[in-house]
Amino acid sequence: MLAALAADDAEWAPVGRPLAALRAGSTQEVSAAVRACARLAVPVVPRGAGTGLSGGANAVDDCLVLDLSRMNRVLSVDPENLLAVVQPGVVNNDLKAAVAEHGLWYPPDPASAPWSTIGGNVATNAGGLCCLKYGVTRDYVLGLEVVTGGPAGEYGTVVRLGRRTTKGVSGYDLTGLYVGSEGTLGVVTEITLRLRPAPRDQPHTVVGAFDGLVAAGRAVALCTARGLQPAALELLDRSCLSAVEEWKHLGIDAEAAALLLARVDGPGEAGVAEAAAVAAAFEEAGALWAERSTDPVEAEALFEARRLAYPALERLGPVLTEDVCVPRSAVPEMLARTEEIGTRHGVHIATIAHAGDGNLHPLLITPPGDEAARAAAQAAFEELLTAAVDLGGTVTGEHGVGLLKRDGMERELGPEVCAMQHAVKASLDPLGLFNPGKAIGEPKL
Repeated sequence: MLAALAADDAEWAPVGRPLAALRAGSTQEVSAAVRACARLAVPVVPRGAGTGLSGGANAVDDCLVLDLSRMNRVLSVDPENLLAVVQPGVVNNDLKAAVAEHGLWYPPDPASAPWSTIGGNVATNAGGLCCLKYGVTRDYVLGLEVVTGGPAGEYGTVVRLGRRTTKGVSGYDLTGLYVGSEGTLGVVTEITLRLRPAPRDQPHTVVGAFDGLVAAGRAVALCTARGLQPAALELLDRSCLSAVEEWKHLGIDAEAAALLLARVDGPGEAGVAEAAAVAAAFEEAGALWAERSTDPVEAEALFEARRLAYPALERLGPVLTEDVCVPRSAVPEMLARTEEIGTRHGVHIATIAHAGDGNLHPLLITPPGDEAARAAAQAAFEELLTAAVDLGGTVTGEHGVGLLKRDGMERELGPEVCAMQHAVKASLDPLGLFNPGKAIGEPKL
């Protein structure tokens, strides 16, 4: 059991040997566990569904793995104020289904939405397909209940952060600080979320086929330059499409080098006009063809292929997953550098992307048991991080730093900003109890 709870889905991230695991059922149990761990100097590693891709939920030696998956209740839905209150173990798609019964919508939709939990989404500030237009997890978190230590009181203290109102500027934004902190500042035990009314209009899907990744990147840049804002703008290369088709037989043609999938959800004639403008931008950027799908089943199959790309490629061998994000105008150049890095290192890189917001997921695939290929993939991985930073981007758009990207984060932020982050960690977690060694790493003395 301990081994099953010791790691997330990050390939080759180091894994320690936990001392024990607790499947907590309440905030009170979490508080008691944290209090005991502080007294015994036992590190606490929070865990949700274990779907992370950066090693953020990996055990460290002699830690307590604090599994929050049993805390999986939607505590309340408030249609009048467009709010929901949930426990951290609620699965993203289960929340969507619960609020849909009230005519409401929770937009953040990572590809792992059928399995990943809201607590894990909060820990990494997850985004997804719809974040181009509707924002990421942080945009929907109004308040948190957190078991913490440090200045708030002794370890195990339960605090409430944030608000239930649309506006509020009392003090520092501590809620925003905890979103994306990867469990390094405390354990989130309850989340208050903003909701939206459910969309009423049938979205339009526009598909463009391209003879290369860079041409697809130019189409993305052109859409941005023209002020077009589809709800989603996703990229899949031929490797991804072929892997999904071989696995699921969705009837998708994988002949093109890359596909762009746009979902436009504007109302009425405005939506039709924007879909036509997106298709025109695809064609002007050099698409082999661009069409608006009139078959909702076909359109859903294409977006299902996007969601299934990662697990489909996992079937081929170990996958080291990137999560770089660059300015949208730099997408063509980042795609070109990805191809060049893969070729130079002899690494098979398949690419999927939330292309509309510049968030690229190059997937580095290696044959099982091939140590030389593994070393080449890890070298290419680091070069991709450096390339993203050089283009004005970031080493992680939504997966988190975890264990895999600490060096890349230091290159991105620089020593002064890293020192500020270490100071925040030391203030809120003076014992270094919460998820040590992850995300911001340890201060360099």
